Amino acid sequence: MLMIRLQRVGRKNEPVFRLVLTDSKNSTKSGKYIEVLGSYDPRQENKIEQFDMTKVKEYIARGAQLSDTVHNFLVSRKAIDGKKRNALPKKTPIKKDVEAEVKTDIKADAKTEVKIEEKTETKTETKTEIEKDDTKSESKSDKKETEKEVKVEEVKA
Repeated sequence: MLMIRLQRVGRKNEPVFRLVLTDSKNSTKSGKYIEVLGSYDPRQENKIEQFDMTKVKEYIARGAQLSDTVHNFLVSRKAIDGKKRNALPKKTPIKKDVEAEVKTDIKADAKTEVKIEEKTETKTETKTEIEKDDTKSESKSDKKETEKEVKVEEVKA
């Protein structure tokens, strides 16, 4: 599939871009392109005349796709009709999704707090059971010691 996108050609700290027609499988930094359709310098006030709009519209009619940045640029310059697209990374959630996630996180936090409380209750119960067992074992060991002492005294007598 053909793609119309920007290709950086400027020096360090001097961004300048070419508008190129390329295969969508080519990397943005590969340097491979089919045709140069114009140039773009973000440091200057750019006019739409820098792009060969007749060729751009021709390739769009043939099925070439625009990158989000190029699409937004052409929409803002009123070269094509349409709404702007989100050119940010896809990982950034939409505000409605964020609110829904916050609500689910609050519910999940409440559930984990309940589970934590249950675990601490069971831990305290097991601690009290262990302490009871220890006191029982101590009392049993005390009884055994006293029985041994009694037997030792009987043997001596």
